[in-house]
Amino acid sequence: MTRFQVVMMFTFKVGLHARCVRALFLFLACSSLDCLQVAEAAGSFKLMTYNIRYDNPRDGRDVWANRVDAVVELVSKQDVIGLQEVTLGQLKTLVKRLPEFDFYGVGRDDGRSGGEHAPVFFRKSRFEAMDQGTFWLSARPEQIGVAGWDASLPRICTWIVLKDKVTDDRWWIANTHFDHRGSVARVESGRLLRRKVLDQSKGVPAVVMGDFNCLPGSPPYLALVEDGALTDARLAGKDKFVGPESTWNGFRGLAAGRIIDHIFVRGPIMIEQFSILDPKTSQGRYASDHLPIQMIVARKPSDVNKN
Repeated sequence: MTRFQVVMMFTFKVGLHARCVRALFLFLACSSLDCLQVAEAAGSFKLMTYNIRYDNPRDGRDVWANRVDAVVELVSKQDVIGLQEVTLGQLKTLVKRLPEFDFYGVGRDDGRSGGEHAPVFFRKSRFEAMDQGTFWLSARPEQIGVAGWDASLPRICTWIVLKDKVTDDRWWIANTHFDHRGSVARVESGRLLRRKVLDQSKGVPAVVMGDFNCLPGSPPYLALVEDGALTDARLAGKDKFVGPESTWNGFRGLAAGRIIDHIFVRGPIMIEQFSILDPKTSQGRYASDHLPIQMIVARKPSDVNKN
């Protein structure tokens, strides 16, 4: 009996989940260990959040031109990336230098290209955008350019529904940047985002990432995780997270305990690895004043086929 016949008979009798069937068919086409490993890992992908620091000409040795290569190199290794503080010029550069990616994101000032963006980039060979949108972090989330509550600036949340071409799963991905001064705005932004997440189907994995300008256990953080609406991915992985206990360096040095960038999850998600990375430029300087967070993630298999 051929390998193909064995797999088909086993699949019919056991009733495997679709993801497993795809992996088995990949196995049929494999003649090496490397190919088999690809099949086993087919459902996993790399997701990252990264505040890349806006293009500020007053940043001295840390101006964007000195950092862009390091940022592009890191982003190119991911599958889904939420970026913050992205100006139009930076966005154009990233799009040009990352042709294997598509993106969605608008400027926070006018809903088009004005002001900083919080785009979501995704690898075109792996994902397809099914739906997308933006809302403003204010009491009037559909009104463009509003600075909500006591925020110093307009703040946005970019969301996108991605279809995984490998597994056919859909993911609801949100990327945001909370205000750095308005304490009321941060709490209310957390409550608004929590409501948006609860509006999504429980069966669709949801990821909320970004620069939240708040520490674990703070009021904005608690507004997000209240009643288990969202879970801090840093605490939900199979293993202890890898990397420093901080995501803020200010281009000077890591500030101990300053984890202000986060990834939150909801729904059927497996976190295989969670890491806070510390990329450097060719001159050995920080690639941004924030550190990126990366996780290797997959959808939990459905139980519907279990006997």
